[in-house]
Amino acid sequence: MPRFSIVVPVFKVQGYLHACLDSVLGQSFRDIEVIAVDDCSPDACGAIIDEYAARDARVKAVHLPENVGLGRARNAGLEHAQGDYVLFLDSDDSYTPGLLQALAERLDAAGDLDILVFDHVRTHWYGKGPRSQTAELVARAGTDVFRIQDRPEFIELFLVAWNKAFRREFFLKEGFQYAPGLYEDAPVSHLAMVTAARIGCLDRVGVEYRQRRHGAITKTPGRKHFDIFGQYEGLFAALAERPGLAWAHSLLFGRAMDHMLFVLKRPDRVQVADRKDFFALTADFYAKHLPAGFTPPGGAVGAAMRALAKRSFGGYRATELAVRARRKGPKKVRRITAKAGERVAERLYGVHRRRPLDPNLAVFSSYGGGLPSCNPLAVFEKARELAPEVRGVWLVRAELAREVPEGIDYVVHGSRRSWEVMARATYFVSNGDFPDGIVKRPRQVYAQTHHGTPLKRMGLDRKAYPAAARNMDFDRLLERVDQWDLSVSANQHSTAQWERVYPGTFASLATGYPRNDRFYTSGADDVAAARARLGIAPGRTAVLYAPTHRDYRKEWTPPFDPARLAASLGEEFVLLVRTHPLDSRSPLLSELAGHDGVIDVSRHPSVEELCLAADVLVSDYSSTIFDYANLDRPIVIHANDWETYNQVRGVTFDLLSGLPGDTPGPVTATEDELTEVFRSGRWRDAESAALRAAFRERFCPYDDGHAAERVVRRLFLSEDAGPAPVPLARRTPAPRPGRV
Repeated sequence: MPRFSIVVPVFKVQGYLHACLDSVLGQSFRDIEVIAVDDCSPDACGAIIDEYAARDARVKAVHLPENVGLGRARNAGLEHAQGDYVLFLDSDDSYTPGLLQALAERLDAAGDLDILVFDHVRTHWYGKGPRSQTAELVARAGTDVFRIQDRPEFIELFLVAWNKAFRREFFLKEGFQYAPGLYEDAPVSHLAMVTAARIGCLDRVGVEYRQRRHGAITKTPGRKHFDIFGQYEGLFAALAERPGLAWAHSLLFGRAMDHMLFVLKRPDRVQVADRKDFFALTADFYAKHLPAGFTPPGGAVGAAMRALAKRSFGGYRATELAVRARRKGPKKVRRITAKAGERVAERLYGVHRRRPLDPNLAVFSSYGGGLPSCNPLAVFEKARELAPEVRGVWLVRAELAREVPEGIDYVVHGSRRSWEVMARATYFVSNGDFPDGIVKRPRQVYAQTHHGTPLKRMGLDRKAYPAAARNMDFDRLLERVDQWDLSVSANQHSTAQWERVYPGTFASLATGYPRNDRFYTSGADDVAAARARLGIAPGRTAVLYAPTHRDYRKEWTPPFDPARLAASLGEEFVLLVRTHPLDSRSPLLSELAGHDGVIDVSRHPSVEELCLAADVLVSDYSSTIFDYANLDRPIVIHANDWETYNQVRGVTFDLLSGLPGDTPGPVTATEDELTEVFRSGRWRDAESAALRAAFRERFCPYDDGHAAERVVRRLFLSEDAGPAPVPLARRTPAPRPGRV
């Protein structure tokens, strides 16, 4: 029998679930069981739970046949618990290191407690907050063991399920069950606290309570928040069945009213149109359960309760407005200046935004106004085929306007027509950002296609890495995320990352990357033509070297001498050097000109064509490795600065672990090792193929040549994003070139 059972109810948290489970399973105290309850989650949460259960015997995966909600999912997990103590952890939160060891030691010292309470911190996207508002109360308890009847002030401890360790026999004996609906924590927490004979506190932060920008039901306004009345009715019905708890009636009445008034004043919970109804039901509850001799407290809460007693919503509003006025203080006036040109553009944009949307107008953008390319270009081309009524217009920077291919309509960023197009377009498709100043109108739809699978840390994760966060405006980042309606994903790893590091209300599209369709629709003639355009002689083995950018370096510095490597490999090989776009103007590239064994392709407009032409990819931490894996051709990882890159930029998994699914092929750290991999043939041996197959299975589940079609059908035609992905074993990627 384990010491602790940790019940984790899981629903639509795939971006946070790994961190949650890792925080529990990585605890120094090992005598635990984790009961992860998949509440019929529509995303990949169930699969994630199964993965953890397969590799750690302490994890038990429970899959519910239908969605029952947080409270009943906790109940379902409790049925499987065998531990001395049971804890409940929400699946987007995390335990702090050493928590369970500290709990065990406190329980050993205090004897059998019915409840052990610990503290928490709120973790926002912009950082951790201070300890909870009841931290002083937790600290004041020290090592005391008490009852609420003797220490009533401790009823004010945070009323949630996840900051307590319950003695399982006590919890089951008293028959505590979480009810369906919101605020399910309140009746169980309160009833348990007034029932327990032995309560203790641990003066330690145990939970990082994640404050999600979107997706948290408690921060989603609507009538669901009226559930609070049924929850507290259940609590007082339970009190009525327990005559021995008559002393707690007044105490819990005060807590109930305080909670209801807290919810009422929160605009992210009760909408303005519903406030009067919520107030009326609160007043009904007040009149029904008012204990004899109850005296309202002082201050704003007491004034609000007196308004409840009179059923005066106007009186309550007057009290609320007075409190706001005191808090707000004098208004500050700020001067806003703008250039004359900007004022004109804003006025012009404003005029066009008052015109009707054009239902068939779509704006496309790649890399912040670059030339048409990547996923947006693939969607644009497929829309011409499947949704010809949609007119696509590209937003490009002025210096690139002359390079836009013939037959593609475009507007120059900042031009009068660009503001008209952005004001009236119904659809926006981009792999990056549109210009600042865009105001999203109702019924405008924004599809974010992204431009790679994230090995490196992205979005809000970059805050922890100063070199990667340089010049990042995270508030502006989140404003842009709030514009997204659809987020295109190439694999489950990406989906989980995007939903966590770009917290928003968008829907994830598991379609694959449209730009990778070429890897399945191209034939031998296409491959041969691509090689001919690059100047690759027939019979030569083309090695594509595509490194990523280093935030901690001012200039591109290759980890080996490309010309020397090419010479070492011999005339059989040719090396294509493709730097990251941020490094494509490096003066070092000019030194490669004229070398027969090296071709600089850093300015080539299509990385997809380079991949088609290459026999093998050599890369480090570039997202190109995930795309290239679709071709089922050899991949070599050359990583000479993994530890530095991890510390400076951060990574989402260990690419160099050597484990199937993590590492796509041989790994080298020096030029000599890289040369040896090719000379020995390890770059294309059976072991390399096995690693590549596992990597491809993990990161290429959707790419099959139909990704662009799925996006077009969902975005422009409002259809389901079919067809379903072709099974990996039945896909036929573009044929291999050269001598492979």
